[in-house]
Amino acid sequence: MSPAPGTRWGLAARLLAALVVVLAVAAFTAWLVASAVGPGLFHEHMVRAGLQDHDSAVLHAERAFRDASAVSLALALGAAAITSAAVSVVLAGRIGRSLATVSKAAARLGAGEYESRVPAAGLGAEFDDLADSFNTMAARLRDADRLRARLLADVAHEVRTPVATIAGYLEAVQDGAQPMDEATMTVLADQAARLTRLAQDLAAVTRAEAGDLVLNVEPVPTRDLLEQTAAAWRDRAAAAGVHLALDPDAGSGAGPVAVDRHRIAQVMDNLVANALRHTAAGGTITLRARAVDDPSRVALAVRDTGKGIAPEHLPHVFERFYRADTARDRASGGSGIGLAICKALTEAHGGTITAASAGVGAGATFVVTLPAINSGP
Repeated sequence: MSPAPGTRWGLAARLLAALVVVLAVAAFTAWLVASAVGPGLFHEHMVRAGLQDHDSAVLHAERAFRDASAVSLALALGAAAITSAAVSVVLAGRIGRSLATVSKAAARLGAGEYESRVPAAGLGAEFDDLADSFNTMAARLRDADRLRARLLADVAHEVRTPVATIAGYLEAVQDGAQPMDEATMTVLADQAARLTRLAQDLAAVTRAEAGDLVLNVEPVPTRDLLEQTAAAWRDRAAAAGVHLALDPDAGSGAGPVAVDRHRIAQVMDNLVANALRHTAAGGTITLRARAVDDPSRVALAVRDTGKGIAPEHLPHVFERFYRADTARDRASGGSGIGLAICKALTEAHGGTITAASAGVGAGATFVVTLPAINSGP
């Protein structure tokens, strides 16, 4: 049970109480030594000097020694007490103000003010580390709150259409205006699948952006990544009338990359799916890998001959739910965050992803740059 507010001791009071105890013990010890040990030693030295025990000179010197010792001890203890009290009050005040700042900032943080920060106290490495740790925690909480808010806003925005469609069809079926036939079941199943896909994609991108992904990083040949992607999408591309090509020289000049094979496969799958949605029948999607100027990096590219991207949309294509007539469109069947997932997963590997296009109708190229592993001797 916590003590009542009136009985709680502050830091300054506790330091002063500890100081009083220390000074009392020090004063008692000094008095004991000065009264019991000092005079005896002084008398012994006087006798060794050839003076008699009861000579007036000896008695006067011993009295002078005791008086001088008492005055010196009193002055020294008084000066020590005053100095220690002043230092303790100043130090307690600084420590108390610093801790009060942290306490107030923590209270504001608990109330949802995630911009609260604590300045460096200048009281030593421990207090500076405390301030840095608090500020880091506050920044992470702020970022987590922003991610949560964005997630809620994104979900509310994206589920509106499929939920409204499902509710409308169900209401029409209940009223007898719409038969529960195969066409109706197909619409309901498609909208339910869209909601499921949206939930899965949102969970994936949120975990990646929050840094909660556990990556099983291993050396993976770039050629294997491209061949795996081509094998997974070749039939679907053919069904859409799109030629999926693997550059014959893909990976020949690029060494292995240090990645989580499954996560990067997810990145490549999303890029190919995005290209396939925006490439008409008769178009081509090309996969390739190449070394870059930096020997520690390898670039994987997905190039298509599809709709292309207008220059004003290029800076935004990796934003969640960003829509443009020539970029991601709801009618194309995507969840709207496939490229955001690619960006989050790539950056989780310490890589980068870029988009380039000469404009509408000129196709687009997405390049994923990843850490390379030197395969040489």
